[in-house]
Amino acid sequence: MNISAGVIGLGSMGMGAALSLLRAGIATHGLDLREDARAAFADAGGQPAPDAAALAADAEVILVYVVNAAQVREVLFGPGGAVAAARPGTVFVICVTMQPSDAEDICARLEQAGVMAIDAPVSGGAAKAAEGQISMMASGPDEAFQRAAPVLEAISATVFRLGATPGAGARMKVINQMLAGIHIAAMAEAMVLAASQDMDLAEVHRVIQSCAGNSWMFANRGAHVVAGDYTPHSAVDIFVKDMGIVTDTALAADAPAPLSETALKLFRAASAEGLGRRDDAALALHLARKAGVKLPGDEG
Repeated sequence: MNISAGVIGLGSMGMGAALSLLRAGIATHGLDLREDARAAFADAGGQPAPDAAALAADAEVILVYVVNAAQVREVLFGPGGAVAAARPGTVFVICVTMQPSDAEDICARLEQAGVMAIDAPVSGGAAKAAEGQISMMASGPDEAFQRAAPVLEAISATVFRLGATPGAGARMKVINQMLAGIHIAAMAEAMVLAASQDMDLAEVHRVIQSCAGNSWMFANRGAHVVAGDYTPHSAVDIFVKDMGIVTDTALAADAPAPLSETALKLFRAASAEGLGRRDDAALALHLARKAGVKLPGDEG
């Protein structure tokens, strides 16, 4: 395909996007601080870049998959950043969960620099990212979407166009993360209660998925608890960050968010217990230890 792409941040979501681009025949450059991620990307046929500036010099559409707004600003505008080396008209697709005000500021700075920006946080998890089946909550100018179309089609199942104004994607992601974090906490609480009643967790997981109490997070993260597998596809510490964004946004709007506040406290407590780098389903381990219940995979 006659377009070149770059991916900054080859974590579980960024790597999934990069591999999806390669499968679509799009020449793809990738950047990550971790040597193992760069090596895996190269083995898949990608072209590792030494820094953000070198990546931007070779890419027409650049996906940014770093952790937070501070890292976005660093890789775009810091020393050796991508923006100074980018060609006019390059499209930057910002796929990071952040405060809407940060998304608005970053996109405005990109436009002032003569490049285009799409505010496009994503959802779907590592498995859907690897399949090119994520959902994108995106806002930005029509021209940016047109130029980036082959790239967006390669990495996503659905692109929700939320208007031309940056920040709309970030606001939608706040709502998504509010629900996701609460549902993870509910899953953890339910599985621990079931374990305390000596119920078969695999049976609980199977039955509830056909009942009204099910959620996507119960189905997905509950499977991690049943298997005792806390490989960090999305870590506890990610939800410490994201639920902090949710509660800060709610506080600024004077919108009550008691469930979000409770979920944030639980994620923070799990992180403080040493579970921060484990899968976010490890919230169940934290609650199980408080209840004196042993879950599969609990070595603590």
